[in-house]
Amino acid sequence: MVDSQRQELVEHALQLGDNLFRGLLPAMPRELLLLDLTMPQLKVVLLLFLSGSSRMSVVASSLGVSLATATGIVDRLVERGIVLREAQSGDRRVVLCHLSEKGQKLIGEMWQSARQRAKELLEAIDASKLMLITETLEALLQTEMVTKEDLPPAAD
Repeated sequence: MVDSQRQELVEHALQLGDNLFRGLLPAMPRELLLLDLTMPQLKVVLLLFLSGSSRMSVVASSLGVSLATATGIVDRLVERGIVLREAQSGDRRVVLCHLSEKGQKLIGEMWQSARQRAKELLEAIDASKLMLITETLEALLQTEMVTKEDLPPAAD
Protein backbone atom coordinates (compact mmCIF):
# COMPACT_ATOMS: atom_id res chain seq x y z
CA MET A 1 0.00 0.00 0.00
CA VAL A 2 1.32 3.42 -0.95
CA ASP A 3 1.95 5.88 1.87
CA SER A 4 -0.60 8.36 0.49
CA GLN A 5 -3.29 5.63 0.43
CA ARG A 6 -2.45 4.73 4.01
CA GLN A 7 -2.79 8.40 5.03
CA GLU A 8 -6.17 8.58 3.29
CA LEU A 9 -7.31 5.50 5.22
CA VAL A 10 -6.11 7.01 8.49
CA GLU A 11 -7.98 10.26 7.75
CA HIS A 12 -11.11 8.32 6.79
CA ALA A 13 -10.93 6.28 10.01
CA LEU A 14 -10.56 9.49 12.02
CA GLN A 15 -13.59 10.99 10.28
CA LEU A 16 -15.62 7.87 11.03
CA GLY A 17 -14.50 8.07 14.66
CA ASP A 18 -15.61 11.72 14.81
CA ASN A 19 -19.00 10.77 13.42
CA LEU A 20 -19.35 7.91 15.90
CA PHE A 21 -18.41 10.17 18.81
CA ARG A 22 -21.04 12.68 17.73
CA GLY A 23 -23.55 9.83 17.63
CA LEU A 24 -22.65 8.71 21.14
CA LEU A 25 -22.38 12.19 22.64
CA PRO A 26 -26.13 12.80 22.98
CA ALA A 27 -26.20 10.07 25.64
CA MET A 28 -24.02 12.12 28.01
CA PRO A 29 -24.98 15.81 28.06
CA ARG A 30 -27.90 15.36 30.44
CA GLU A 31 -25.64 13.74 33.03
CA LEU A 32 -22.91 16.31 32.40
CA LEU A 33 -25.34 19.19 32.86
CA LEU A 34 -26.57 17.76 36.14
CA LEU A 35 -23.08 17.33 37.62
CA ASP A 36 -22.83 20.90 38.96
CA LEU A 37 -19.04 20.92 38.66
CA THR A 38 -16.74 23.54 37.22
CA MET A 39 -14.64 22.47 34.24
CA PRO A 40 -11.44 22.19 36.34
CA GLN A 41 -13.35 20.11 38.93
CA LEU A 42 -14.72 17.84 36.20
CA LYS A 43 -11.20 17.41 34.83
CA VAL A 44 -9.94 16.32 38.26
CA VAL A 45 -12.83 13.90 38.69
CA LEU A 46 -12.20 12.38 35.24
CA LEU A 47 -8.46 12.18 35.89
CA LEU A 48 -9.00 10.33 39.17
CA PHE A 49 -11.66 8.09 37.62
CA LEU A 50 -9.37 7.06 34.77
CA SER A 51 -6.05 7.00 36.64
CA GLY A 52 -7.01 6.05 40.16
CA SER A 53 -5.22 7.54 43.14
CA SER A 54 -2.86 10.36 42.20
CA ARG A 55 -0.45 12.66 43.99
CA MET A 56 -1.38 16.34 44.08
CA SER A 57 1.68 17.09 41.93
CA VAL A 58 0.36 14.72 39.24
CA VAL A 59 -3.08 16.36 39.40
CA ALA A 60 -1.50 19.82 39.02
CA SER A 61 0.75 18.68 36.18
CA SER A 62 -2.10 16.96 34.35
CA LEU A 63 -4.23 20.12 34.57
CA GLY A 64 -1.31 22.38 33.64
CA VAL A 65 -1.77 24.48 36.77
CA SER A 66 0.26 25.27 39.86
CA LEU A 67 0.17 23.01 42.90
CA ALA A 68 -1.67 25.75 44.84
CA THR A 69 -4.37 26.02 42.16
CA ALA A 70 -4.82 22.23 42.00
CA THR A 71 -5.01 22.11 45.80
CA GLY A 72 -7.81 24.69 45.74
CA ILE A 73 -9.77 22.72 43.15
CA VAL A 74 -9.34 19.48 45.11
CA ASP A 75 -10.25 21.28 48.39
CA ARG A 76 -13.66 22.16 46.94
CA LEU A 77 -14.19 18.58 45.75
CA VAL A 78 -13.23 17.28 49.20
CA GLU A 79 -15.73 19.69 50.82
CA ARG A 80 -18.44 18.26 48.57
CA GLY A 81 -17.50 14.68 49.45
CA ILE A 82 -16.46 13.81 45.88
CA VAL A 83 -12.71 13.39 46.46
CA LEU A 84 -10.76 12.03 49.41
CA ARG A 85 -7.19 12.91 50.33
CA GLU A 86 -5.04 10.51 52.28
CA ALA A 87 -1.44 10.70 53.43
CA GLN A 88 0.64 7.63 52.64
CA SER A 89 1.52 5.62 55.71
CA GLY A 90 5.25 5.47 54.86
CA ASP A 91 5.62 9.19 54.10
CA ARG A 92 3.03 11.60 55.48
CA ARG A 93 4.26 14.31 53.09
CA VAL A 94 2.90 12.30 50.15
CA VAL A 95 -0.82 12.96 49.78
CA LEU A 96 -2.87 10.84 47.41
CA CYS A 97 -6.21 11.97 46.03
CA HIS A 98 -8.88 9.54 44.94
CA LEU A 99 -12.59 9.55 44.28
CA SER A 100 -14.87 8.90 47.21
CA GLU A 101 -17.78 6.51 46.88
CA LYS A 102 -19.94 9.53 45.99
CA GLY A 103 -17.42 10.59 43.34
CA GLN A 104 -17.27 7.08 41.89
CA LYS A 105 -21.05 6.98 41.69
CA LEU A 106 -21.22 10.42 40.11
CA ILE A 107 -18.82 9.70 37.28
CA GLY A 108 -19.86 6.05 37.02
CA GLU A 109 -23.41 7.02 36.11
CA MET A 110 -22.17 9.23 33.30
CA TRP A 111 -19.82 6.47 32.09
CA GLN A 112 -22.60 3.87 32.19
CA SER A 113 -24.92 6.12 30.20
CA ALA A 114 -22.38 6.39 27.37
CA ARG A 115 -21.61 2.68 27.64
CA GLN A 116 -25.31 1.83 27.34
CA ARG A 117 -25.60 3.92 24.17
CA ALA A 118 -22.55 2.16 22.69
CA LYS A 119 -24.04 -1.22 23.67
CA GLU A 120 -27.27 -0.40 21.84
CA LEU A 121 -25.31 0.45 18.71
CA LEU A 122 -23.14 -2.68 18.92
CA GLU A 123 -26.14 -4.96 19.49
CA ALA A 124 -27.65 -3.69 16.23
CA ILE A 125 -24.62 -4.86 14.20
CA ASP A 126 -24.46 -8.33 12.63
CA ALA A 127 -22.04 -10.84 14.16
CA SER A 128 -19.42 -10.79 11.37
CA LYS A 129 -19.07 -6.99 11.51
CA LEU A 130 -19.06 -7.11 15.30
CA MET A 131 -16.12 -9.52 15.12
CA LEU A 132 -14.25 -7.05 12.88
CA ILE A 133 -14.95 -4.22 15.33
CA THR A 134 -13.71 -6.36 18.21
CA GLU A 135 -10.51 -7.27 16.34
CA THR A 136 -9.94 -3.62 15.45
CA LEU A 137 -10.42 -2.46 19.04
CA GLU A 138 -8.03 -5.17 20.25
CA ALA A 139 -5.44 -4.01 17.70
CA LEU A 140 -5.84 -0.39 18.82
CA LEU A 141 -5.43 -1.38 22.46
CA GLN A 142 -2.37 -3.46 21.65
CA THR A 143 -0.84 -0.54 19.75
CA GLU A 144 -1.60 1.78 22.69
CA MET A 145 0.11 -0.61 25.13
CA VAL A 146 3.20 -0.81 22.93
CA THR A 147 3.27 2.98 22.55
CA LYS A 148 3.02 3.48 26.32
CA GLU A 149 5.92 1.09 26.88
CA ASP A 150 8.06 3.31 24.65
CA LEU A 151 7.31 6.46 26.65
CA PRO A 152 9.51 7.61 29.54
CA PRO A 153 7.89 7.26 32.99
CA ALA A 154 5.79 10.22 34.13
CA ALA A 155 7.50 12.50 36.65
CA ASP A 156 5.79 13.01 40.02
